[in-house]
Amino acid sequence: MRHNVLACDYDETLARGGRVAETTIEALERLSRAGIKLVLVTGRELDDLLSVFPHPGLFDLVVAENGGLLYDPGQRTCDALAMPPPAALADRLRHEGVSPLGVGQVVVATREPHDVRVLGAIRELGLELQVIYNKGAVMVLPPGVNKASGLAAALDRLSLSAHSTVAVGDGENDHSFLTAAECGAAVANALPALRDACDLRLAGEAGDGVAELAGMMLSGDLDAVEVPRRHVLLGHRDGEEVRLRPYGSGLLVAGPSGSGKSTVTTALLERLVGDGYQCVIVDPEGDYADYPGVTVLGDPDRVPGVEEVAHLLEQPRQSVVVNLIGLQLRDRPTYFAELLPRLTGVRAKLGHPHWVVVDEAHHLLPAEVRRVPLGEAADLGSLLMITVHPDAVSAEALRLVTTTIAVGREPESTLAAFAGALGREAPSLDRVADGDIALWRRGDEAAQHLTLTPATVERTRHRRKYAAGTMAKDKSFYFTGPGERLRLRARNLHTFVELAEGVDDDTWLHHLRRGDYSQWIRDCLGDAGLADEVAALERADEPEPAESRQRVADLIGERYTLPAEPTAFDPDHDDR
Repeated sequence: MRHNVLACDYDETLARGGRVAETTIEALERLSRAGIKLVLVTGRELDDLLSVFPHPGLFDLVVAENGGLLYDPGQRTCDALAMPPPAALADRLRHEGVSPLGVGQVVVATREPHDVRVLGAIRELGLELQVIYNKGAVMVLPPGVNKASGLAAALDRLSLSAHSTVAVGDGENDHSFLTAAECGAAVANALPALRDACDLRLAGEAGDGVAELAGMMLSGDLDAVEVPRRHVLLGHRDGEEVRLRPYGSGLLVAGPSGSGKSTVTTALLERLVGDGYQCVIVDPEGDYADYPGVTVLGDPDRVPGVEEVAHLLEQPRQSVVVNLIGLQLRDRPTYFAELLPRLTGVRAKLGHPHWVVVDEAHHLLPAEVRRVPLGEAADLGSLLMITVHPDAVSAEALRLVTTTIAVGREPESTLAAFAGALGREAPSLDRVADGDIALWRRGDEAAQHLTLTPATVERTRHRRKYAAGTMAKDKSFYFTGPGERLRLRARNLHTFVELAEGVDDDTWLHHLRRGDYSQWIRDCLGDAGLADEVAALERADEPEPAESRQRVADLIGERYTLPAEPTAFDPDHDDR
């Protein structure tokens, strides 16, 4: 289920003439029994609302005074969400004969045409206040207080997310919270401007429209409603944007090492996290340990507990990296098999996380895994898997894929490997001159070539890959020694340090004096900072072999995490 919260305006949305029909009450009760949270968002003062609406307990929380007040019907507690306007304003309006005049805990309210006097009083008193209109009603509130801010406070109280919320309204003051919700709906009697701006136009008026929306939520029909403003930008083709749905997507990013998988993933994550979607990044290799805007659980000495992850995810604004660098490769599928049902459980309860990102998917969901406890990617919100080897990923996991992104110089080969793993025919590829990735949607006969829109900030480099992965042969370091009598290949920093400890002093000093170590680090690893530090050692007069070996190893260890033991049980090691 995409939406587990219904946020509803009161007057002329839920109610007609201040009264709510019994059929509408029954529709709300069905939603509540299904586990959907209900939030009432109204411009009315609380006492006024309670005098006409005898069922506030239907709602988990009530936002009153147009975002100024939060009421808990179960606890019967009330919290002001802002400071009230100065008493001088209400006194001034009373003195000028403004009537009706309502003074709540945060709001001062009247009706047109008294807005002229209200604006004059605000100006003459030198107050920083805003005036909000709604079908003739005039509400004075502190800056930034509206139905969207009130809804945000309610969702925070419930540990829920606006990206799991559908909101419904009818008037001018409903624009803000309909826009803040993942999907904004308008009843049939809504103002034309609101209906034109919303994501879903209901056929029913007022309470009938709310009951209609409730039925769509229960049946699952609402999940299929497209909300284009929420689609995630991927790239461009022929000058047109190419976007992905933020819900129900099963996305596979595949291609050879160094082909751009991380560039695609970083671009998508930057937009998702930036838009407030909660992401869980399951990171076997420690590549996301420095990713901005997320909390990292786990390090080389500690594997995060599944319950620890679940507890942190209760905060909907908090995206999480589950760093499994401390877990041996052979143990990762078992860990992920335990984590996955816990993630679906959190989502079933709270409506988030919204995206689960599985890096090195062939490690966590290898081909030998015959059962994946997911009916569809939507059970996790959306699923993104990243791999070098699509044919080494569980076929049960690959069946969840709705869209494949192939990167690298030969995307046709990657798409063919994915299709072959599922027993499907590979798609043709419709290339364009400036494309750099290929997109294949399930059910299409052809894949599209398009240009990726990159992230604005480059992600930190692949520290784990350089520490313990398999670098290409032309990127590896070779200890040859004077006269090139040796050819010892260091395929990563771990083997570099190991081999450095074992080579003879002449071989070590031969490369040190030539500056080979810093040049390799600079050119092949792209780490100019480490290269400069190593170069300083290389320039030293009469370097002592044991001391210089240890110092280079220490510099590498400070910047890169080296594993406790080699990860030889790894499909990436196909060139040993």
